[in-house]
Parts: sequence; structure tokens; C-alpha cells
Amino acid sequence: MKRIMILALVCFTALAFMSACKAKTQPTPPPPQVKEQPQAEKFVPPPVTKPALSEEELFMSKSLDQINKEKPLAMINFDYDKYVIREDAKPILEGNSGWLKKWKSVKILIEGHCDERGTEDYNLALGEKRAKSAYDYLTALGIPAERMKTISYGKSQPLDMGKDESAWAKNRRDQFLIIEK
Repeated sequence: MKRIMILALVCFTALAFMSACKAKTQPTPPPPQVKEQPQAEKFVPPPVTKPALSEEELFMSKSLDQINKEKPLAMINFDYDKYVIREDAKPILEGNSGWLKKWKSVKILIEGHCDERGTEDYNLALGEKRAKSAYDYLTALGIPAERMKTISYGKSQPLDMGKDESAWAKNRRDQFLIIEK
């Protein structure tokens, strides 16, 4: 019996020793690194662009001031004390007529101007004759009379304040102002 006890004790000690000396588990290696695949780029729709405005829509979106600042209608000049359309002014009026034919709804004001020489009354009458000359010429080119008005400013609105022929030549003019589109 003593033998069984010794054998049991040895077995028990061996088991205790074995459990105490249990093989150390090696730490588990970290999972292999997986190369991160770039995330599929999110689909970003192209920005919504407004369709380009037509030339007419662009024109109609502008104010009268903006259009007049662009000066689509060129002015013409006159000789001293004259209101007859000069030869160099005819192509300008033809160009103005072409623009007015393109924009059929536009109405204009033809402004007659004079240089500072002469009386106020004389220059107002001369400025009116100058504006009427351009009016008649444009009417002959096919612009309806109801699309045009005239006014004379005489010598009250000089373009050049100088006191010589060069300044006066600039002041003898018709200007075209868009008043309705």
C-alpha cells in the first residue's frame, strides 16, 4: 500500500509539476497586414452647368445702362454750322441700322449736339436739325420711325471742353441712346 501511495504521490506531483510547467504559448503573431486597397472613389457627378445663354437672352438680361455703356451705336459728327450727313458718317449710320435691324425691339433717342459758338436758341434748332437728319437717314435704311425719337441739347453737353476747332469738331455730333429694349 505504501507503494500505491508513493506512486499516487509521484503521479500527483508529476501532474502538478506538468501543469505548473505548462508549455508557454507563443504569442499569436498579428494578422498579416493586408495592403489597403484604395477605396473606390465616390462618383461625383459633374457640376450642373446652366446652358449658355443665347445672344438674345444675354442681351435681354442687361440693363439699358449696361448696353449704352457698351456703345453698340456709334455717334456721327457734323461740319460747322451744318446738319447734312457727311460721307464719313453714312457707313456709321449703316452699321447702326444693321444693329437696329438685328434687335427689332430696341427704341433709340437721337441726340443732336452743337459746339459752343452761336446762341442757345440757334444751337438748339441746329441740334434738332442734326438729330432729324440722322432720323431721316435711318428711316430711309428701313428703321421704323416709331422706334426713334429725337432731342436737341444744343451746346449744353459738350464732349470736349476745349476752346479750339479740335474740341468744337468733337462737340458737333449726334449720339444714339438706347431707351427701350
